[in-house]
Amino acid sequence: MRTGEPLPAVGDVLASLATGMWHWDTATGLVSVDAEAARLLGLPAEEATLREAEVRARLHPVDWNEITGVVQLAVAEGTLAEVRIRVMDERNRIIRVVRSRSKPTFDARKKAYKLIGTLQEVAEPTPGSPAGRRAVTGDWRRSREAFLLDAGRALAEARSTAEVLRVAAGLSMPGFSPDGLAVFGIQGDRLTIIGHHGQRPGDEGPFVHMALETDYPAAEVVRTGRAVYLSSPGQYKSRYPLTWPLAERFHRHSWAFLPLTVAGRTMGAWMAAFTYPVAFTPDERSVLTTVARMLAQALSRAGTAETERELSEGLQRAMMPTVGPEVPGMDVAARYVPTGGGLQVGGDWYDMIPLPGATSRSRTSSGPGRFALVMGDVQGHDVRAAGLMGQLRIALRAYASEGHRPDAVLSRASRFLHGVLAAGADGEDGEDGEDADEVADLRFATCLYAEVDPRTGVLEVARAGHPDPVIRMADGTVLRRPTAGGLPLGIDPDSDYPTTRFTLEPGETMMICTDGLIETGGHDLDTGWQRIRTVLERHGGDAEELADALVRAVHGPSSHHTTGPLADRREDDIAVLLLSRRRDGRAVRPRLRHTLMTVAQAEPERVSVARRQLRELLHDWPSEEHVDSAVLLLSETLANVLLHTDVDALVLAEVSGERGERRLRVEVTDTGDDLPHKRRPGELASSGRGLVLIELLADAWGVVPRGRGKSIWFELYEASVAR
Repeated sequence: MRTGEPLPAVGDVLASLATGMWHWDTATGLVSVDAEAARLLGLPAEEATLREAEVRARLHPVDWNEITGVVQLAVAEGTLAEVRIRVMDERNRIIRVVRSRSKPTFDARKKAYKLIGTLQEVAEPTPGSPAGRRAVTGDWRRSREAFLLDAGRALAEARSTAEVLRVAAGLSMPGFSPDGLAVFGIQGDRLTIIGHHGQRPGDEGPFVHMALETDYPAAEVVRTGRAVYLSSPGQYKSRYPLTWPLAERFHRHSWAFLPLTVAGRTMGAWMAAFTYPVAFTPDERSVLTTVARMLAQALSRAGTAETERELSEGLQRAMMPTVGPEVPGMDVAARYVPTGGGLQVGGDWYDMIPLPGATSRSRTSSGPGRFALVMGDVQGHDVRAAGLMGQLRIALRAYASEGHRPDAVLSRASRFLHGVLAAGADGEDGEDGEDADEVADLRFATCLYAEVDPRTGVLEVARAGHPDPVIRMADGTVLRRPTAGGLPLGIDPDSDYPTTRFTLEPGETMMICTDGLIETGGHDLDTGWQRIRTVLERHGGDAEELADALVRAVHGPSSHHTTGPLADRREDDIAVLLLSRRRDGRAVRPRLRHTLMTVAQAEPERVSVARRQLRELLHDWPSEEHVDSAVLLLSETLANVLLHTDVDALVLAEVSGERGERRLRVEVTDTGDDLPHKRRPGELASSGRGLVLIELLADAWGVVPRGRGKSIWFELYEASVAR
């Protein structure tokens, strides 16, 4: 080039030096490359603007992860970010190593980085050489810090010993990653192998149960608490001639044995082995020592967690019965899933109690094989809740075995739990009665007790603050079965628990559960019920398969896999119990669904329960207006009984027929003597329009005398929607 001629373009100069240019904006996620940079990345040699994901797919994942740490450090120190990156092809093979130098800047408002830099191909260093021991991506210090941060985070998140070992095996140390490792533990006066990687199964045989006095590096580390570094086979052979033949067959060239120390106690040793010579410089020893400390902490935490989990699961298994024996004509399935946090033991329980034969006039149904199903939940999730659960379960079994009715069983159980809580409070605050009462009020238990006659399918249910049972009918329709109830156990020793009696028809399934099945995952009672209802309606398997499906539906993937209302799926215990009555050999499903309930004069709020039951019975009715009409007519017939008589009302609603031609029939029966009749209410009248509405909206209706009392009935036809 002669003096006075213009300088060539920068791009031309860089291209002549086989150097490419690139620009990366993390705010937009776009990377611009010139032709040479595109070629170095294994792409067509032409200028392009690429998505971040396209560039990432061409780079080694380990190098990509370390780029972030290098860039952050460069911004903090105001220096260049220099990294070595392995470029991969479509088959994940390394095609070249490139060096990138860039000047990153950080936009605090956008919280994004901008980088402008160059790419240049370099020769990959030989492992173990001085160049090879330099950072593969960035200088040594930056890569080391990024690696230790990633390693610490990964080991801290490991929840079991096996997971800790998998993380340790996957660690890629900057510049000198081992290709084999082993973790040794201590059992008495001998070494044990907790786990190993990079060797074949069975290779650990000679090292299992090795005496601590053996002339072996790991044994010496455990005895002295000091690390052993062996840079060459010759060094190993000269220091440990007796055990060298054991190590020689693995064909390694360097070894590091480091103590695993927690709270000043050496709990084992970690071996990192290399297939190439490693000098173990001070920086390299510092990295290995730090990793050993983190590994020891992670193994200690995992071991403690596994011990606690095994203890709590064993305790829970001992306290939680198995359902059985087999019940003629019925299937019973149960599941219990403890919460994921803390001790895996809590206050939820279920039980199946064989009952004595009917020997007293207190029984309305008799015969062998009767049993009781119990579902309960002691408030709290700790050892005390589990202890109270065990005591309460034993008490309930005792009262049931004495032959008491369901209401009496719960009344006695409530009095028993109140006494236990009061005694505990007296023990904690013996001098201050007011404080003792406050402590006693901190605990209570919800419970549902159902006595079952498998011969007739009759159930007598008493409930103490527990969710109502759910019935899945033979055609798949799912209804919550309203049952009378009282206060949770332990609050009032004199509380009453009324009994509700109904029949489980052939082909029907009853589900009782704790609130963990409904509310787990951030749901409330309404949204949680809809989720459970969907599973019950769509599942066609037996009781065991249905129980598994219910648990999977609410206990699915953990929170970091999902977003939205299912923020955390393991915040409460889950217990579920299913009782199915077999179809007695009938191959087809009956075309009838029904519900039956009483609305008492003293409980007018049950009118809303009856309306909800009717809506659920008509959940697949094609016309929402038709459903609204049915609910309105039900309200009017119930109001006629509650306003114009002083007796209770019995509601029977049935849906029969094939889809498209189904018929809804609702009967409201009472024991009053006065028959309803149509009136002509004035404009300002507050009543008198019920029968007028029934005549306008119903496809058919009538009033039937019942000897003592009467029934008002109306019918709606699905086919009339299309007319």
